[in-house]
Amino acid sequence: MKTKHTQNVIATALICVLTMVTATAALAADQKPNILFILVDNLGYGELGVYGGGITRGAPTPRIDKLASEGLRLTNMNMETQCTPSRSSLMTGRFAIRSGTYAVPFGGVPEGLTQWEVTIAESLSDAGYATALHGKWHLGSHDGRLPNDQGFDEWYGIPRTTDESLWSSSTGYLPDIVPLEKIMEGKKSEKSRALKDYDLEQRRLIDAEITKRSVAFMKRQAKSGNPFFMYVCLTQPHLPTEPNPAFKGKTGNGDWADMLAEMDSNVGQMLDTVDMLGIADNTIVIFTSDNGPEFFKPWDGWAGPWRGQYFTALEGGIRVPFMIRWPGKVPAGHVSNEIVHGVDMFATLAKIAGAKVPNDRPMDSLDQSEFFLGKSEKSAREGFPIWGADILLAVKWRNWKLHFYKQDTMFDPPLKLGIPFIINLYADPREEKPTVDTWVVTPMLKTVGAFNATTIDIPLIPMGTPDPYMPPK
Repeated sequence: MKTKHTQNVIATALICVLTMVTATAALAADQKPNILFILVDNLGYGELGVYGGGITRGAPTPRIDKLASEGLRLTNMNMETQCTPSRSSLMTGRFAIRSGTYAVPFGGVPEGLTQWEVTIAESLSDAGYATALHGKWHLGSHDGRLPNDQGFDEWYGIPRTTDESLWSSSTGYLPDIVPLEKIMEGKKSEKSRALKDYDLEQRRLIDAEITKRSVAFMKRQAKSGNPFFMYVCLTQPHLPTEPNPAFKGKTGNGDWADMLAEMDSNVGQMLDTVDMLGIADNTIVIFTSDNGPEFFKPWDGWAGPWRGQYFTALEGGIRVPFMIRWPGKVPAGHVSNEIVHGVDMFATLAKIAGAKVPNDRPMDSLDQSEFFLGKSEKSAREGFPIWGADILLAVKWRNWKLHFYKQDTMFDPPLKLGIPFIINLYADPREEKPTVDTWVVTPMLKTVGAFNATTIDIPLIPMGTPDPYMPPK
């Protein structure tokens, strides 16, 4: 028989246990999620198994396909038409036309984001996140505009693009005229340093090193208890699509298939690390591509059912794979054709992480957290303008496209149409037969007008604008 004293002790113990459980639950609810954001370079819509590729492209992609089944997979994820603009809009939450980053820079012209721009890395860093970028940057290649100057605690990779790895094997190339691109690394508040030349040998090895360093960063942060933003910018399958020697000949189906197997393995290593660290339930994993597939043979990719490649406003140029996993938060096994744009990542991740979105400049990013978390079946976005460099090529709205220019490949000059083409993407996914659904022109031009109205007080930043920059008053 329990005495009154014993009953009081038990009651007190139960209260303590309940208090601890409640406190632990509250702590878990307030804990900021880690973010593993994997961006690949020029992967077309149709390359992965879950999007109709995989074995039809010579190599299954089981790890990435499984990731897609564990969360939300989008069939209408859109990026800008080129590498630099897509990476700019991801980082700033602003269409690249605003930031002077609307085209891939060629010929050593001034390039990159001005320091006035605020990146998602800066916002997350201010919110207590450890931040790292490993891989391709392409938003500035000199001190002041490298990742460690734009909110990242550390970075490793290339400042520009992978085709420069071909220079050393090009006939007549002279390094004293144009130095080879360097593989670099740097830390916040320090100058970055060059590690080695980015040549064909290093091109084959770099994604393995990117993966190795990304795994190490996640391990360090999990041990420290800091929430992290690990932005992994793999260089595959950008030309030259050369697989790592460990994967060369592995599929028996050529370099492209070997590269696909390598990419799947690298993603798998990062996912295994998240699981091994016991942080899967509190880690958002995103996988996507920066634009449509390669155009150059023999490295040309596949856009699946869509026509076109990068540098064009065709669906093949802008529609990319996208998947997001957050166990217990993002419903598993969900597939949606709602429109989302890469520019939306800033507002969405900031909302989830408790970070700030700048309010002193026009922002194009829309918060998609309600949609991603399954609280709404509808995206926050109905459409967006599409630029090719600084030309407004088209507008996409719901399931329609309005083309102002005709451009079938990256080498075709954009030809202004006498009468814009209206395309119903449901009826004509290859964008070959204009319709007479002229009523959709009204909401589409409203989209353009709304954007133009935001450029009056804070105008577009010209490409090549030096630092320091401040918008005119």
